[in-house]
Amino acid sequence: LQHLKQFDEALYYLVLTYPADVIPYLDFVANNIYAKYFPTARRNELQVRPYNGDRIQCMRALDPKDVNRLVTMNGLVTRSTGIIPEMRCGFFECAICKSCTMVENDMGFIKEPDYCESCQTKNTFVLICNKSLFLSRQVIKLQEFPDEMPPGQAPLSITLHAHGALVDTVQPGDRVTVCGIYRANPVRERSNFRGCRPVLKVHVDVLHFQKMEAFQLQENDYQHWLTPERIEKIQDLASRPDVYDRLAHALAPSIYEHTSIKMAILYLLFGGTRKDLSEVGRGKFRSEINVLLCGDPGTSKSQLLQYIYRLLPRGQYVSGKGSSAAGLTAHVSRDPETSHFVLQIGALALSDNGVCCIDEFDKMNEVARSVLQECMEQQTLSVAKAGIVCQLNARTSVLAAANPVESQWNRNKTILENVQLPHTLLSRFDLIFLMVDPQDEYYDRGLATHLVSLYHKGYEEAESELLDMSLLKDYITYAKATCFPILNEEARDYLVEKYVEMRKGGNISHGQICAYPRQLESLIRLGEARAKIRLSPVVERKDVEEAYKLYKEALKQSATDPTTGKVDINILALGTSAGARKQMDQLRIVVKAKLTSKPFGTWMCPRTMLAEIRESTDMTIRRELFEEVINELCKDDTIVRGRQNKIRLNKPIDSIARSMDVDHHRFKWLVLCLRLWVDLCSTVVKICFPAFLAMFCGVAEH
Repeated sequence: LQHLKQFDEALYYLVLTYPADVIPYLDFVANNIYAKYFPTARRNELQVRPYNGDRIQCMRALDPKDVNRLVTMNGLVTRSTGIIPEMRCGFFECAICKSCTMVENDMGFIKEPDYCESCQTKNTFVLICNKSLFLSRQVIKLQEFPDEMPPGQAPLSITLHAHGALVDTVQPGDRVTVCGIYRANPVRERSNFRGCRPVLKVHVDVLHFQKMEAFQLQENDYQHWLTPERIEKIQDLASRPDVYDRLAHALAPSIYEHTSIKMAILYLLFGGTRKDLSEVGRGKFRSEINVLLCGDPGTSKSQLLQYIYRLLPRGQYVSGKGSSAAGLTAHVSRDPETSHFVLQIGALALSDNGVCCIDEFDKMNEVARSVLQECMEQQTLSVAKAGIVCQLNARTSVLAAANPVESQWNRNKTILENVQLPHTLLSRFDLIFLMVDPQDEYYDRGLATHLVSLYHKGYEEAESELLDMSLLKDYITYAKATCFPILNEEARDYLVEKYVEMRKGGNISHGQICAYPRQLESLIRLGEARAKIRLSPVVERKDVEEAYKLYKEALKQSATDPTTGKVDINILALGTSAGARKQMDQLRIVVKAKLTSKPFGTWMCPRTMLAEIRESTDMTIRRELFEEVINELCKDDTIVRGRQNKIRLNKPIDSIARSMDVDHHRFKWLVLCLRLWVDLCSTVVKICFPAFLAMFCGVAEH
């Protein structure tokens, strides 16, 4: 449209004001010129699709004066239907004289002819579908960007109608610029009622889609929007020895320190190499990296998440407290166009091939957390709702932030006790970092100096020290589209050596690190991401060495046993450390001994027992650990919990009743009655058997 404006401004304004009338003439002229130079080619194939308008309108700014005009707007695609056949021209045949007529679609309606000119009869026309002209149509929901919404208001949506070649060009989660004709259709009360409602139904007939920095690129697609000068600048930056520090510095520059965390997020943005070996029976291996940030409130966790969300075009930002399982996965609603149930996808599916930032991760309910387990490992979302059974792609990296339950990080507790998250979910994060307020004078002085400098320095001075944000976006997109590094022999040998070394270090007394195959896969992804940052097709030994250092640093922060001060990966993998399990085994023996020393059937108060154990032994026992041991003994039917939470040793009859899933009081009465019956039968046998025997012998003599 800008070229058209430079050529003829009057024609430009005609296209904006009367697009439905002017664009068919442009199509006609374009096809005639094409036929002139290519006479053997097919006719009526070219379509003029205007884009790049002078003014991008906001959805909230659309008003009645824009009806039937060309509008341009930005938005996020939230839902798209399947292909719907739409009749553009109906073929009608008279049932009496067989005369035919064609009726075009007018504002979404095809009016059936009510009078035949040939035989002069009424209501004799029949629609012949196989001779009518159909066009593919797709209904798309476009939602305004969250950063464009006025504060305190819900996002607006508008319906788009895509036709012909524009069908299936955008997917839910894409950020697009749409150019189309703003339509307003009347809504009739009934089909046989001539009047219509005063409120019209609006939509946009799409003429052109333009994706905004989409990550779903095929090979060489980046050449359509990255200039050779831009690519050369990216390659020059990748060849610099300090490329890692420059890129990490460019991430959230207003946040002081946390270099390791920024490096981990940088690995998350680039990701590893996706491998699909399902055809040979080896399955799929995810390339996305998941990172969890835990720590005290006010340590810039949410700021980091907000920055990453704004950096990526396919990023989603949600809060764990206000998110449900349906909001993360998908929910079913009724389509107003077809009245059928349709699936509207949530944040995880919308961030496919992007990043899903989840704040307040510890406030998320259990149902929503269970959804994340499939997404973070299998990269899919299985949905079965209202007869719709499908599996959605959720190839997204998860960047989450969690606060401790006590509002301040307790260094005497493990990470599971601080954030109250299940170990099955924590083990799916590749890296877990702590962001704790160090309360150190040197750190406080540096932080204060950094914050003051943000206000003291001029805008140009601050910008000159940092990498351009647009260059960082292009760098990430170019690397993800062109670079797919693989491990070389040295890197493979180093990974095998380190994995075996970590497996040998399973004894907590040696202070060494144990590992599982999931940790080895994390190291591979981190090494691939580091190689991708410098645009290298090969993962070298240096890459996996640096990845191992970062992984080890994260492990020291998140998997340190507070009782021993040593790293134990079992805290994340199994939920408890080796030291805690050993202490629980010792405490279990002590509790059994305490109950055995009392007369059988004596009830004890757990609080009194804990005080006695603390006095009689040198063990440092936490109340939470003691209660966990009591709960395990109750599950094993070793002890019984009664009224006022008192406990005693379990009787054998109680164990039998529990194994048969019967109430032990009723079972006790049943056993007592059975014993009485057995005693009665034995007494009867003792009395009657001699008489019966004498009678039998007398009969035998006769």
